[in-house]
Amino acid sequence: MRLRRRWWTIFKFPDPSRANPDGLLMVGGDIEPEMLKSAYSQGVFPWPQPGYPPLWFSPPERGVLEFKNFKIPKSTAKKIKQKHFEIRWNQNFRNVMENCAKVPRGEESGTWILPEMLEAYESLAKEGLAISVEAYRDKLLVGGLYGVLIHGVFSGESMFFKESEASKVCLVHLVERLKNEGHDWIDIQMVTPLLEQFGGKYIDRVLFLKWLKERQDAYQ
Repeated sequence: MRLRRRWWTIFKFPDPSRANPDGLLMVGGDIEPEMLKSAYSQGVFPWPQPGYPPLWFSPPERGVLEFKNFKIPKSTAKKIKQKHFEIRWNQNFRNVMENCAKVPRGEESGTWILPEMLEAYESLAKEGLAISVEAYRDKLLVGGLYGVLIHGVFSGESMFFKESEASKVCLVHLVERLKNEGHDWIDIQMVTPLLEQFGGKYIDRVLFLKWLKERQDAYQ
C-alpha cells in the first residue's frame, strides 16, 4: 500500500479560505486522475452533481478520524472475532465504487459517483493511489469502502454494505493497516452517524490544512 514519493502541483486551486459557507471552492475543470491528485494534495475534494460542471469543495469543517480516538462497536468486534467475512484489498475496485453509487443519499435522488468518477478513480487505483477494502461472504462481495492515498494522506470516499457490519469490518481493517504504516488519522470529509460510532469528529479547515501539511512534510 505504500506509495512512491511523488508530489502533484499540476493545478493550483484557489485559497481554501475563499470557499463559500457550504465549502464550495471552485466550479469547472475535469474529473481526471491528474486533477484529482492535485486536488487531494491541496485538501480539496470533488463532489459532482448531475447536470453541473465539476464542483470542488473545501468545507469550513472537515471530518477526520484520529486513530488514538478510534472505537470499535461491540457488534463489529464480534464479527471480526468470528471471522465472519473474508477481507480482500484492491481485488474489485470498480465493483466497490458501483455499489457505493447505489447507496441512497437521504432525501436526495441520484448519485454523486458519476460515470467519469468511475473511470478516474479506477485509473488512480491502477497507479496504486486509490484503495478498496472488500468484504466477502461465500465468495460474494457484501460490503466495502474506497478512498485515495495521496502523498501519505488517506481520504475516504464512500462505503456500502449488503450484510450488516460488512463495511464497518472493512473500516477496522483499513485503520489497522494504516496505523501499522505510520498513519495517525484519516480524512473522512463528513461525519456520518456510522463514522461517529468509530470516533469521527469535525475539525475546522485551518487545523485540517495544518495536519495535511504536517503529514505531507513528514512523508517527503
